Amino acid sequence: MTVFSLVIINKAGGLIYNRTFHEGGLNKISTNDYLVLAGTFHGVHAITARLNPVKSAPERPLSNSIPGVPGGILTRPEPPSGLEVLESENFRLQCFNTLTGVKFLLFTDTTQTNVDVIIRRIYDLYSDYVMKNPFYQLEMPIRCDMFDRKLLSYIREVNNR
Repeated sequence: MTVFSLVIINKAGGLIYNRTFHEGGLNKISTNDYLVLAGTFHGVHAITARLNPVKSAPERPLSNSIPGVPGGILTRPEPPSGLEVLESENFRLQCFNTLTGVKFLLFTDTTQTNVDVIIRRIYDLYSDYVMKNPFYQLEMPIRCDMFDRKLLSYIREVNNR
């Protein structure tokens, strides 16, 4: 069970962070390839969010009903999520999309468990050490030594389990 790498994409689809944690896992790609990956994934994610199937409202009792509203009760639909997981025989790509549109792409071994917990912890580190950094400019590449150190320490802990 191994975490191979992390890619962070801003809301416009630009690459703002990439880090490889395990050299023997995935083929090494160039920085230009990471830029292409970020832009391509951003576009695919946007398209798959639009492919969200329309869910019919469940039947509800007519007591407490609102005239003219199907089912009688107003409900807010879940926002479409887009592509969340892509799995091949060699790796798994998990995407965590924040409310601000920043996407965290975590590449792991296919047998890695609790990937959603790992990616949520990475987001917590991002919130604590990047977003609270007064010198960080939104949507720009992440250059924060404390974030790098804490992230590397956490991923080493995960990979050594």
